[in-house]
Amino acid sequence: MRWTTIFRLGLINVAVALTAVPIESTLNRIMISELRLPASLVALLIALPYAFSPIQIWIGSFSDRHPLLGLRRTPYTIIGLLLCAGGSALSPTAAFAMAENFWLGLPLGILAFGAWGMGFNFATVSYLALATELSGEEYRARTVGVMWFMLIVGVIIAGVSLSRMLRDYTPDALFTAFYVVCGVALLIGIAALWRLEERDRAPRTPERRSFAQMIATVAGTPQARLFFVYLVLLLIAILGQDVLLEPFAADVFGAPVEVTTRYTSIWGMALLIGLLVTSPIARRRGKPFAAAIGGSLVALGLALIAASGFLNIPAIFIPSLIMFGFGSGVSTAANLSLMLDMTIPGQIGAFVGAWGVANSMARLLGTVLSGVTRDALTNLLDSRMLGYVVVFSLQAVAMVISLMLLPRISAARFRQEAAPSARELVALAGEAQG
Repeated sequence: MRWTTIFRLGLINVAVALTAVPIESTLNRIMISELRLPASLVALLIALPYAFSPIQIWIGSFSDRHPLLGLRRTPYTIIGLLLCAGGSALSPTAAFAMAENFWLGLPLGILAFGAWGMGFNFATVSYLALATELSGEEYRARTVGVMWFMLIVGVIIAGVSLSRMLRDYTPDALFTAFYVVCGVALLIGIAALWRLEERDRAPRTPERRSFAQMIATVAGTPQARLFFVYLVLLLIAILGQDVLLEPFAADVFGAPVEVTTRYTSIWGMALLIGLLVTSPIARRRGKPFAAAIGGSLVALGLALIAASGFLNIPAIFIPSLIMFGFGSGVSTAANLSLMLDMTIPGQIGAFVGAWGVANSMARLLGTVLSGVTRDALTNLLDSRMLGYVVVFSLQAVAMVISLMLLPRISAARFRQEAAPSARELVALAGEAQG
């Protein structure tokens, strides 16, 4: 597999991510802190891609059986990119419409964020399927690593660019920044897809595997159930802060839009360093050890972020954010490797799909619960600061609980438990066909 192919796959990954950066690093802060929209509403809108995530199973299966012009992945990826870019570009208009007249603006908000969320799922499952087919088993790890590296670098560059475009914040500057980022994302994605996939005129009869079968496989394996819960808690801790970090700095410390937008780049750079140092740690001490180190740093970083607000010491915030980002990088890389170990031959798709469901569930629960908890506690305690502090503290607790589960997780024990369940499913499928 040529490096140019891997690079182009990485560009598609970057293009999809770029449409999310201005929403999750800038618009969330504008909607909550400037437009005074409820954080729970913002969280629900941003969480729409994860609420739609089960549709990825249908999209992937449909594209397997229904190529367009001989292409099984490219058309669906382009559809996803168009929806992502269009929905993201429309989202600032929807935000200001909801601020002026909530009930008239809400349908536009649902349309904008819904289009972005649906596009995210269309594009994600399609280009990952394309990456799997083009890379093959031999180059898959390298391809995933390059795609993830390019994603983080792209997010950092986008964060810096947004910060500069919004140095003198005005609504017009915000609209312009969104249009530029979404336009660039669309151009990058379509250019990378051009003639990347070869036309396939051979008919296929792909194996159909229902969502219920996948759940049955996971539910029948104790280690898989434990790992599923571990992943959900871990990812709630890491991802649940996305919607609140910038508004927290704005509401508690009075940071301007230009400064809070830059936090995405600071976090991303620390995360990138964490990704780079994880491999030698895992080789020397093992993946669970690296996962424990990363998780501990995440928990400590979240606790210190909460402390910076409670004690009103802004100087603690940036070091805490760097620690949180670095720990997130180590934890992400270690647990991704551990996740790939938690599979068995013949059932890899089922278990990786289950871990994908855990990821989406954690993103949905973490984002929505963070926004709802922040709003409820702010109203109950009559203090915005305490609402944020409690949310970050709860996320630190979730990480600590996941760390308590980690020593009980064993890839070897998982394979011993999962193999019989897999054989039983295969036997049942054979009986059904017979």
